[in-house]
This record gives sequence, C-alpha cells and structure tokens, in this order.
Amino acid sequence: MTGFASRADGFWPSPVRAVFEVARDPSVVSLAGGNPDLSVLPADAVGDIASLLLRGRAGEILQYGSGAGMDGLRELVVKLMARGGSTVTGADILPTTGSQAGLDLVTKLYCNAGDVILAEGPTYVGALGVFGAYEAEVQHVAMDEDGIVPDAVAEALDALATQGRRVPFVYVIPSFQNPTGVTMPEERRRELVAVCAQRDVMIVEDDPYALLAFDRSEPVPSMHGMDPEHVIHLGSFSKIFAPGLRVGWMAAPPEVRGRLQIAGESVVIHPSNLAQSLVTSWVGSEHWEPALDSAVALYKERWDAMNEALTEYMPQTASWTTPSGGFFTWVTAEELQGRDILAEAVAHGVVLVPGSASYMDGRDSDAVRLAFSGVAPARIREGVRRFAEALRGD
Repeated sequence: MTGFASRADGFWPSPVRAVFEVARDPSVVSLAGGNPDLSVLPADAVGDIASLLLRGRAGEILQYGSGAGMDGLRELVVKLMARGGSTVTGADILPTTGSQAGLDLVTKLYCNAGDVILAEGPTYVGALGVFGAYEAEVQHVAMDEDGIVPDAVAEALDALATQGRRVPFVYVIPSFQNPTGVTMPEERRRELVAVCAQRDVMIVEDDPYALLAFDRSEPVPSMHGMDPEHVIHLGSFSKIFAPGLRVGWMAAPPEVRGRLQIAGESVVIHPSNLAQSLVTSWVGSEHWEPALDSAVALYKERWDAMNEALTEYMPQTASWTTPSGGFFTWVTAEELQGRDILAEAVAHGVVLVPGSASYMDGRDSDAVRLAFSGVAPARIREGVRRFAEALRGD
C-alpha cells in the first residue's frame, strides 16, 4: 500500500512486545518483560476502593474530565516527587496515559524531523520507537558503571552545535536504568544537569523506577529537583501500583506544561478519570506503602536468585551489572557478538531482550537484558540455565 507519510518508516514493532506471544507458552521461561509482580496487592482492598468510587462518584469519574488531570492525583504526585527533592505544585503536574504517553508528548512538542536526541547507549527500546516516529535521529552517548558520562555529553553537544545540528533534549533514565539496571549517583546527576544548563539544553528525566530501591531509606535526589527549569520529569504508577491502569505524569515548567496539556488533549482529550481516581485512592491509602515494601523485598529476592544463577551458569567471559533496585540486569559476554541470540534462546525455551534492540541503529551487541521482577526464583534459575545452554550452542 502506498501513500503513507514519510514518518511511517519510523514505526516498527517493539522487540520486547514481539516476544510476548512466545512468552505466553507456559513451557517457556520469560526473562524479557519488565513486569511488576501484582501478587503483593491485597486484591480485596483494591476492589473495595474501586467499588466505593463507583458507588459514590460514578457521575463524576465516568464523565468527561479535564485535560489537566484530576486535582487529587496532581497533589499526590507533588508528595511523591518531594521524596526525590522536587518542590512542585499541582500546577506543575500533568497526568498522562502512562509515562509512555508523556514521552510521546514531549517529543512531539520539542522535536523537528532531523533533530538529534542524545540518549544513553544502551537505552529504553520504547523511547527509540517514539523518537523514530517523530523522525528524530538518536546519538547514543557512552555509559559507565555510574550511568551516562557527562563529559561525553558535553563533547557531543559541542560537536553537534559546531555542525549546526539542533539537540532538543538529552534523554536519560537515571534510576535502575532500563536496560542496564545502573543508577546515576547524586554527583553524576549534578554534573549532567550543569552540562545541559550551561548549554541551555533540556533533560528529559524518565524515572519510573525511582521508588524501587532495594534500600529505600535514602533516595537519590532527582535531577528535576536540582534544576526544574531545564529538566522535564516523567513518572509512572505502572511499576509502583498497576501498569494496566496506564497512569503516569509529567512535571515541567508552567509554560511547557501548558503546551504539553494542549498536545495531550489533541490525542486523548483527557486521561481516564476512573484510573486516576483509583490510583489516587490506593496510593494515598495506608495499604500502598506496605504493599510496595513487600514488592521491593520480592524483587530483591529475585535479583539474588538471578545473580546466583548467573554466577553458576555463565561462562568466565561473561559479566553483568549489579542493580540496587528496579527490574533488570545487563549481561555482557563475548560469545554474544554476531549472533541472533533471541532466536537461539527461544529454541532453548527462554526469551530475553537482545542488546541490539536498545540502540537506534540496531548495532551488533555483545549483551542482553534480563528481567527478574516478574519471575519466581526457581524459574529464574531455570531460565538462566537455558540461556547459558543457548550461549554455549548446546
């Protein structure tokens, strides 16, 4: 079929979503999806809240709403962001239909075709789909054990400026990064903020995992709290409550937030009132924090199981990141170079995300992303064993 817009070439299937059908087979171990474990939710309590909402406020929450979102949700986000050091008001917050929608809105607002977005290398595959859809070019910037390297960002920004190339923003996932699991320490975040502020370039801080530290006693400050004029913050309730509700948020300077709202209204009119109300009531209740504590303890147990299995089964050439929270680790091995490891893994009854999916150019990679959040320890062990088999070519 002909007649598509030029941007249609930027739409491609997600390598993560592409394996979901395979992962539905109960004989297959999925280490691909970064899913929260919802078994820790007291279903009766959530059901009671939903029932009360519909009995008492159906006329409000089943009706059309405001593109600005509901007041209660915005005030809840103000409190959550204060944990990361951000001082915001409800007027700074824009609820979105998941943080993925927020990423789409900020890219739509800021990017022209041919602009260059700087992003971590590797980065979140879902972001690459958004950037490609708006015909932006992505230049990956080197990471180390502390995340994206600020000096490398400065060098890239200066080189692009010399070439007359426009950089609308730098995209980063600072906490328990997807796909590597790496977290940027506070000093590194301050360095990156300074680099971008000096050049008047925005940072898009995609931070859905911020509240999932295995040690939740000392959260790392958000970059938004360090410089709210140069940082747009994306947050999500998908990882800390329920992804099926599709509720996220953005925090941005008022003049930017207003434009983002108009852009959002042109697509969804407004986020779901029912979903916003349920999130506000649950996360604002006495039940949420204990449920989150239980979930994080579960993720820590599962990371320990994966680490033990990797230590036992991986070859001497392999190494992997040690996340201090979140859902992922990044496994590197020279044996992965030049292979279709996903196909080989599926043939051994395990699915994972190949490292090439996390780069805009799909470059050959010697790494894979393994997710541990939604898999029981025994299944994690079996999945890693099968992955090791595939890696050896058995």
